[in-house]
Parts: sequence; structure tokens; C-alpha cells
Amino acid sequence: DHITREKLERVLAVIQGTNHKALLMHSNIDMKTQEAYELAVRGLIRPMGKSPPIITAVRCLQFAPPEFQLEIHCLHETQKYLRKVVHEIGLELKSSAVCTQVRRTRDGVFTLDDALLRSQWNLQNIRNAIWSCQVKVQAEIERTL
Repeated sequence: DHITREKLERVLAVIQGTNHKALLMHSNIDMKTQEAYELAVRGLIRPMGKSPPIITAVRCLQFAPPEFQLEIHCLHETQKYLRKVVHEIGLELKSSAVCTQVRRTRDGVFTLDDALLRSQWNLQNIRNAIWSCQVKVQAEIERTL
């Protein structure tokens, strides 16, 4: 009963703020420049080289105690890292939290719409998927350059 959506939202805001600072630190960009401002506005600030996992956005999609569902946008994450984040959220709320499911809905420019089911894995379908994603990949390359 001591866990409310508001308390959860506060913990998520702290996590997002802390990770935003880490993102800026690992990006090697002078934040006092016009270039940094323009990159930030376009959402293009990214870590230079190897960095630890960084959460760029986190929000609560569903809150129905004792369960909640989060949407987490992050870079360089692993399932183990995401499970650890959920555990730490529980600790911050003076409770416990266990991750029961991780579902990747996007990886870079690729979404679930681009995915092939295992039953669809054959040369023709894979070739068609690569062909249809070329436009998406080219647009992303042009956007980031």
C-alpha cells in the first residue's frame, strides 16, 4: 500500500536524470556550444565509443499494484542490466521488484514490423526483409550525418 504511482514516477525521474548526465559525460561534446544545442534538440546526442548502459527515457505504462509495466529506452543495454534496474527501483521504493519479462520492441531503426518469425526464415524472406529495410537504414544514415 505504501507504493503509489507518484512515488514510482519520482524514482523513474531520478533514474532518467542520472542517466542523462551520464549520456552527456560520455558524449564528449562541449555542452556550451551551438552544435551541442542542435544535437540535443534533434535527439542525436550519443556516447562516443564504448559506454556503460545508459537509459535515455523511462516511463510507467501501466500501474496496477503489485504489478507495473515500464517502457525503457536505452543504449548498450542487456537483459541483465534491465533486470537490475527493476530491482533497484524496488529498493528505492523500500520494497522489492522483480522483472518478469523483457520485450525488445525496437533496435536502432528496426521495429517489430521489420522482424521475421522463425517460421519465416528462408532465403527469399530474408532477402526481401533486407531489401525493404535499405530505405530505412539509408534515411537513418543521412539523418545522423
